[in-house]
Amino acid sequence: MSKRSAAETPAARIVAAEERAAQLEGGPQGVVRDGWLPAREHAALGKAARKATPRAAHAAWQPPPDRADPIALLRGQDAERVPELVPIRWGRMSVSPFTFYRGAALVMAADLAGTPVSGLRVQLCGDAHLMNFGVFGAPDRTLIFDVNDFDETLPGPWEWDVKRLAASVVLAARHRGFTTAQGRDAALAAVCSYRTWMARYAAADNRAVWYSRVTADDALALAQETAGARTKTTATMLAKARAHDSLQAFDKLTTVVDGVPRFVDRPPLIVHLGPDQADLAGAGRRAFADYRRTLSDDWRTLLDRYTFVDLAFKVVGVGSVGTRDLVVLLMGRDDGDPLILQLKEAGPSVLEPWAGRSRYSNHGHRVVAGQRLMQAASDIFLGWVRGGGAQRRDLYWRQLHDMKAAIPAEQVRPAGLELYAGLCGWTLARAHARSGDRMAIAAYLGAGDAFDRAVADFARAYADQAERDYALLSRAIKLGKVAVETGV
Repeated sequence: MSKRSAAETPAARIVAAEERAAQLEGGPQGVVRDGWLPAREHAALGKAARKATPRAAHAAWQPPPDRADPIALLRGQDAERVPELVPIRWGRMSVSPFTFYRGAALVMAADLAGTPVSGLRVQLCGDAHLMNFGVFGAPDRTLIFDVNDFDETLPGPWEWDVKRLAASVVLAARHRGFTTAQGRDAALAAVCSYRTWMARYAAADNRAVWYSRVTADDALALAQETAGARTKTTATMLAKARAHDSLQAFDKLTTVVDGVPRFVDRPPLIVHLGPDQADLAGAGRRAFADYRRTLSDDWRTLLDRYTFVDLAFKVVGVGSVGTRDLVVLLMGRDDGDPLILQLKEAGPSVLEPWAGRSRYSNHGHRVVAGQRLMQAASDIFLGWVRGGGAQRRDLYWRQLHDMKAAIPAEQVRPAGLELYAGLCGWTLARAHARSGDRMAIAAYLGAGDAFDRAVADFARAYADQAERDYALLSRAIKLGKVAVETGV
């Protein structure tokens, strides 16, 4: 049991910081504040928060004596996952410290809860690592760059997303064999971009913030303007995204059986439900009808032009492996008009023990609401449902492929990583500016690079921690305490 008093716990420190902010503001601190305040008062709030929590305080990372065993924390998640898929999850996490970090959002959430916060809150991604950003198609078919994973989204301290992003940049640099200086430069680029763009959004009017988006053209222009940056990787990623749609997925994932398209079984990555799971298949069809009701009238009309054809289990991601994930095939006017939707399980956010419970009773609704709030433009088929069966699970729906692509971490060069990190910092600032007090956050950050340098120091120290945690996993695998399935 911890020897720390109740007033010293991470949750208590977060609450205290938020109470200080609320006292300065004259009202309760939330994601979106009620009423109107002059910009100077928002700025005063940020400057006061800076005095209470100096920017340099964000540099430190030292694991507390009572830090929870990271492998035990992650194994605790296994109980709610499909047992036969759990070794695949561990196998994917065992590849490198970088892949371990991608699947260990829960571990970092517990660690971040003990770090300093300003008391200013935003809608968090909750898992803002480098690979959870990328390009996808907006409803007007413009390619935009944005955050693209929201399984852990929840209101909380804005610093948590920034620190998780910065540490992931350092780990990516190490994964590629870059120098310490190159990794630090890339982390600084991410945080500097966040600070610079938050200041710009603080100076903009409300509608301009909500209209703002980072397009593929912006990414290419930035690559061309950055000294030494090569645009080949960026251009390749964008070309891949444009071709990555339902028609491509249809060609790749399906075949024709008795004149009807069906998903191709590729165990364990894609499998149809067996005869003993007929009740689950029926529940999937009922879930589709319930999901339809969460769409707006116009998108529901579009969905009604498609017919439900097939359903199968699919394994995706790293940290998500083992959660219930299905793909649904629908067909439109002919064989050239497929639509593939993904039905993904949504459990409680890993942030909840420290940031507070979601106000949504359905975690699928939590994910969809958070995504719509943070993204400049979201998938038109986003929706949610509560699944049937013996264990009623929260789920959300989205398109499986909608012109999506991410940077190939195995190919990026130092200048490219710095460029990409800056793009991530930009889009994270835009996402946070939509939900939080952008003027207060900008005032807290200031015009200098004190916060940038502090978070870069934190990122290096936490990357060291992630490598130590990865070593614990490697040892557990070697001793047979964690079963893994690799190459899947």
